[in-house]
Formats: sequence, structure tokens, C-alpha cells
Amino acid sequence: MPQERMRMGVLAIRRPPVTRWGSGELRPSAVLPQEPATAPHKLIAREPAGETWYLGAADVTLWSGDTGHHHDNLTSAHPSIWVAIRGRTPEQAEIVCVTADPYEGEGYASDPDLIVEAVPMPAGVRATVAAFIAAHHVEIPFKKRKRSKADPAAMDPRAPRILPPEEKWGAGRKP
Repeated sequence: MPQERMRMGVLAIRRPPVTRWGSGELRPSAVLPQEPATAPHKLIAREPAGETWYLGAADVTLWSGDTGHHHDNLTSAHPSIWVAIRGRTPEQAEIVCVTADPYEGEGYASDPDLIVEAVPMPAGVRATVAAFIAAHHVEIPFKKRKRSKADPAAMDPRAPRILPPEEKWGAGRKP
């Protein structure tokens, strides 16, 4: 199955807590189209609204079987990359997945231990995904299945709901 891998850097924003009892929040905020030469878990910028951290890099794999999903992503109002991370502090945050498949991103969003965010897809990545779709997409037409006619005179092929005692499990065993 044809595939293409792209290595991307992941940025996250750490916002301060709203109350003195809170711990703040860490959310993925952007992806970089190439992996930078920066070490993972490094503070990039400090602003009044929060801190921007580089969490590390991960591979985005485009599979030829998922080109329909990628096409749905590109034709949406906001093409996105889904980033799933585990951890509440930027020093210990782990990148679980980075994907261009919206349905895979949605699947990760159901895990309560992960923080999943859809971040904007960079223009260069958008062009790569569009080229991959153009090269590998195969439209599969929808075929509605038709039921076969049932013959009421035929015997029921299903097993009876209650088995007779001689056919039950362990019936042939001696005590």
C-alpha cells in the first residue's frame, strides 16, 4: 500500500492557571512543516498570554487507503492537522499522534487521558497532501446490495435456539 511520511515539529501553548487552585493548561497550537534543529521540550517564547513550547517532532503518514479522508480534510473550511498529546506539563508532555486524517483525530479525542487539538495545516503540507491524493486516490462507487428472495419452503439453516440434552456441551462425558 503506497504511503508517504512527513516529519513535523509540534508547538504547544501553556497558559497560566485562571485561579490559584488551577494548574494551567497545555494545548497543541501549531505544527511546523519541517523538524527544527531545536531540542524537544524547549521554551520558545514567553508572553503575557502564555508560553510557547516546542514539544518535539512526529511523523505524519499518508496512506493510499485513506485518501478519501484526506480529501474530506482538504475540502473542509479549515484544513487541519490533529495533534494528540499526553501530559499536563511541557517538560513531560508526550506526542502520541500527529495525523492529517480527521477521523483518526476524532478517534483520539474520545480518550480522556489525551489532549487533542486540530491545528491549522501549513500551506506546504496542504500541497503535499493534495499531490498524494491526486496520485493515489481511487474513487469507489457505492453499490447497494439487493436481498435475495427467501424460500419459505426451505429448511431454516440456523441452529435451534435450545439444544436437546444429547447435543449440549459435555453431554457425552461420563461422570
